[in-house]
Amino acid sequence: MTTHLELMRLHIEALFTHDANGDMVRVNEPNGGAAPRFFLGRTAEGVVLRFRHDVDRTIRRQIETACEKQLAQSRPLDMPTDPLPYQQILDHAGPVEKTWLGSAFYIPRTVQPTARTVVVTNANAELLRPLLEPWLADVQVCEPMVALTVDDRAVSLCCSGRRTGAAHEAAVETAIAYRNRGYGSQVVRAWAQAVYAAGALPLYSIEWENSASRAVMRKLEVSSFGTDLHIA
Repeated sequence: MTTHLELMRLHIEALFTHDANGDMVRVNEPNGGAAPRFFLGRTAEGVVLRFRHDVDRTIRRQIETACEKQLAQSRPLDMPTDPLPYQQILDHAGPVEKTWLGSAFYIPRTVQPTARTVVVTNANAELLRPLLEPWLADVQVCEPMVALTVDDRAVSLCCSGRRTGAAHEAAVETAIAYRNRGYGSQVVRAWAQAVYAAGALPLYSIEWENSASRAVMRKLEVSSFGTDLHIA
C-alpha cells in the first residue's frame, strides 16, 4: 500500500518538473512557467520539502530551520501551514509573488463510476462545444479526459492536468449552468478509473478556500493525505 508520504512525493513530482538534483524547475504542463521557489508538503508520516533549482543554499538552510521549528509545534493536518515564516525569508531574496495553501487527495480504486460518462478523444472532441470549448486544445495533452454529457454536449469534465508515469493530477470543470448537480464528482469517479487503467495513481489538489472542490471530495468520501504550501 502506498503511504501518505509516498503519495506526497508523487504529488509534487506530478505538479512540477525536477532536475537531476531533485530540485523543482517548471510547472509540469506544456509551456509551463517557473516552479515556485519553495514547496512544503505535510503528512501524518512526515514532510516533503523541495526548492526551485535557483534558490541559494543560505535561503534553503533558513527555511529548513523555520520548518523544523514550525513542525515542532505539532500543527493539525486539518489546518493550513502558516506561510509567514517562509514568506519573510524568501522576501529577502525577492518579493513573494504568490502563495498557495491547499490539500492533497488520493482517489482509491473503491471509488467507482456511478453515472454514464464518455472518454473524450480527437474523434469525438466536438462534444466539448460550446460549453467547454477552451479544453479542445488539451484533449491529447491531458489524457485521459472524461466528460458527462447532456443533450449530446459535454457539461462537465475531468482530465489529467499534470502527470507523470506514476501519478496524474485531476483538472475539473463544470459549465456554470450545470453546477451544483453532482456532475463534478461523477466525472472524477470515471477519470480515476481511467487513470488506474493507464497504470498510474489518481490525485486531486484543492486550494484551501475552494469550497466547490472540497464538496466534490466529500461526495466521494475521500480524505486528504496531506496539506501543501507553495511560495513563488
